[in-house]
Amino acid sequence: MASNALCRQPKALLQMTQHVFRDPLLQCLAPRWSRSMATETSLPEFNTPSLGTSMQSPLNTTPSAPRRAAPTSPDVLTTIYKFPSMEPMRFAYYPVNKLYLPLRRDILHRAVVFEGDATRQGTASTKWRSDVHGGGRKMRPQKGSGKARIGDRKSPMLRGGGVAFGPHPRDFSTGLPRKIYDLAWRTALSYRYKRGQLVVLGNEIEIEMSESRWLAQIMEWNHLGKGDGGSLLIARDPSENLSQAFLGLEGHGRLKSEDDVDVKDLLKAGRIMIEKRSLDRLLRRHSSDLNRTVPSAM
Repeated sequence: MASNALCRQPKALLQMTQHVFRDPLLQCLAPRWSRSMATETSLPEFNTPSLGTSMQSPLNTTPSAPRRAAPTSPDVLTTIYKFPSMEPMRFAYYPVNKLYLPLRRDILHRAVVFEGDATRQGTASTKWRSDVHGGGRKMRPQKGSGKARIGDRKSPMLRGGGVAFGPHPRDFSTGLPRKIYDLAWRTALSYRYKRGQLVVLGNEIEIEMSESRWLAQIMEWNHLGKGDGGSLLIARDPSENLSQAFLGLEGHGRLKSEDDVDVKDLLKAGRIMIEKRSLDRLLRRHSSDLNRTVPSAM
């Protein structure tokens, strides 16, 4: 009876067998011969190359690759890499509601517009006729001169007079609820995570040399440079060598601290490299919509 029941459900048995024999080490090393970073739980099959096959970069990806199904577990798997060798170090788990949200283009658009409006200065200013120095006496008679009628010397029609309909200081900022903005943050990170473009690095990134040429070669080898859209490195306290090296990368990548990053930066760069402590802090900071309390009847 048991054997007949298993034969009736070959698909369920196959899925259970694949889940049992899934090796986390193979998930970590699979990107060396597959299309994506090991930032997701469900990865393609692991095929070991032959001895005659040349090794490729561990971050070789194809942007047009199909997306993967959502994980069934409450947490998603993320691999922590070592910079700049990009060797896998360990695993980390994040909740689905923080790093595996569905794509919401409307929320991302509202967040980008909100950030853009907040950066507008609105300091352009001109003087109206009441702000220009001069008297209020009429320049010439209303009729009889053969010329157009005109008022005092502060008229906008005269040189040195006030400016009609000129700009004045104003506030261009628009409002956006905090919960929607926090949801946009996690949606942008989830979008990068699903596409294999979120590279989580170990804490306290450090490089030996401050030469940009050496760092540019590392970025190109790992498919993080200009040819793949460039990368954005987010760190809490960038070292002096790291800051000097990123100054001359010429489009290969940018360096920003976690306090200077916004949603537009997460969507603009080709890849996002971020320290684990910075990722944890950003997720904690933008989780106001998750702290929901049930209203009381008292």
